[in-house]
Amino acid sequence: MRFIKSFIIFIISALIALLITFRICNRSVFAETTSDKIKKAEALKKETEEQKKAVDEKKDDLENTKQQLQEYLNKLNGEFEELSDNLARIEEKIQTKEAEIDEINKDINKAKEVEAHQYELMSRRLRAVYERGEMSLFQTFLQTADYADYLNKSEYISRLEEYDQRMLNTLKEQRRVIEERQEVLKNEVEQLNVLLKDSEAEKNKVSTLVNSTSGTLAATSGAISAAEIEQDAYEAEIKEQNAELSSLKKKLQDEKAMTEKANKMTWSNTADLGFNVSDRDLLACLIYCEAGGEPYTGQVAVGSVVINRMRSAAYPNTMVGVIYQKHQFTPAGSGRLATRLSIGATESCYRAADEAMAGSQPVGNCLYFRTVIPQINGIIIGHHVFY
Repeated sequence: MRFIKSFIIFIISALIALLITFRICNRSVFAETTSDKIKKAEALKKETEEQKKAVDEKKDDLENTKQQLQEYLNKLNGEFEELSDNLARIEEKIQTKEAEIDEINKDINKAKEVEAHQYELMSRRLRAVYERGEMSLFQTFLQTADYADYLNKSEYISRLEEYDQRMLNTLKEQRRVIEERQEVLKNEVEQLNVLLKDSEAEKNKVSTLVNSTSGTLAATSGAISAAEIEQDAYEAEIKEQNAELSSLKKKLQDEKAMTEKANKMTWSNTADLGFNVSDRDLLACLIYCEAGGEPYTGQVAVGSVVINRMRSAAYPNTMVGVIYQKHQFTPAGSGRLATRLSIGATESCYRAADEAMAGSQPVGNCLYFRTVIPQINGIIIGHHVFY
């Protein structure tokens, strides 16, 4: 049972392979002339030039973007330097103010000491005058020699008290002024610290913008370098395409010259040509490859082109020489003709080969054929124009 199943799968696979081969082999293949190749090359060159133009425009846009980014970066760097200088000035002011506060703190401490010392002196004097022996004003009066002496002592005590009080008030006022200056300086330092914080935040913001812009600028420069590489590649490609176009145009001129030369040279009669035994298979298979899907007359016409070349003194006079001449028949160069020779051609292709070898000339002395295009005037048979 397994053997039968495997055998059926093998038969189906073989049939599918044969069907694909049959479809491929019966597909019409039209000859591509030098004119076709020139048109294709020109179209390809135009496409490449358009692609290069797009890259050129892209590079120009990138260059403009780079310039704008550089100008913006220069502006940011200027702002960054200005903010850095401003921060340095603020920090210097803060240090100066803090140094002043330190000095004021010293002055306050010194004033407190002087004030305390003055208070201590005043206290001592008061104690010496009023507290020693707990003497009252009445006792002082009794101990004085006379009233004038009493007044002098009283005035002395009064002036001493006034002096002590005045000195104490002066010291307190000095300390108050110093403390007010201290408070002012502290407020200024607080304001400077706020300004410093704001300036640092602004500096960090600008620094972030500088880094971001620098990164974008670097990426833009990289994109410009990539665009320049693309430009160089397209320029090299266009150069190669120009060389290929020049070569094809020269080949076309050579073909035209060959046609003119062939028309001026003598033509042999088909009956005078010598055919080898293998020529029939070779011509039939070439007809199949070039015009397998064309009308029968078109198949004969393709064979007639080969025979015309053998008849013309401008081409080789053998079937093999004509068909395998370099850059003439695409199937001969691609290997498709060799594949067809191993299989064989159809019956109509063999009949067309026999008729062409017998001297049939449905296209006269034409030496070329290709797919029909308006630019070529010739004999049209099926999808081919013969000229």
